[in-house]
Amino acid sequence: MQHALVSRDEWLTARRDFLKAEKELTHLRDKVAQQRRALPWVRMDKDYVFDTLDGPRALAELFDGRSQLLLQHFMFGPGWKQGCPSCSFMADHTDGANLHLSHHDVTVVAVSRAPLAEIERYRQRMGWQFPWVSSHGTSFNYDFRVSFTPEEIASGHIDYNFGEWDETGEEWPGVSTFIKDEAGDVFHTYSTFGRGVEVMMHTYALLDLTPKGRNEVEGMDWLRHHDLYK
Repeated sequence: MQHALVSRDEWLTARRDFLKAEKELTHLRDKVAQQRRALPWVRMDKDYVFDTLDGPRALAELFDGRSQLLLQHFMFGPGWKQGCPSCSFMADHTDGANLHLSHHDVTVVAVSRAPLAEIERYRQRMGWQFPWVSSHGTSFNYDFRVSFTPEEIASGHIDYNFGEWDETGEEWPGVSTFIKDEAGDVFHTYSTFGRGVEVMMHTYALLDLTPKGRNEVEGMDWLRHHDLYK
């Protein structure tokens, strides 16, 4: 892209004009966030039990004393040698934010279908500190439409991101939020999939400020596990 070279005064004029669009986006984002919080809730009546480093834990126990839970649906299936690169990219941002989130009544947990031993081996390799639990042997991933059966995959489309998805695969990313009331009841409040998971990819927000932007040729072709960059 060719860019005009202008004086500082001309640049300030263009920048002030563009500020109007940025403010519109900020106000729209605030409005959408308010609408998100106003969505109805669903009571979690199914008894999911996850494998954790502290033993089997029910969904309500993952809150760790807080009232809000944010789950990363991490693409890591049984037998995989390593986690999905884009989900790993998401997870790279978690530990820094976690200190602040935990002091604002939010617990962050990753969940994958791989057995706990496989998860823990990879978590230690990556140096992450956040809790990561296994839903192996449960229907949790399938119920939340982030894991898919061979029959679903063979059909040529899957029910993902609240609609029919022509791309197929056994694991897909997502983020879900829950709240627990004083009686201990848990409610599902929100989930996002597809590009919605970029909410955890703070690096993209910074790249969007730069002259070259995301500079991607095809998808996330530039991305590597953080210990595999050369």
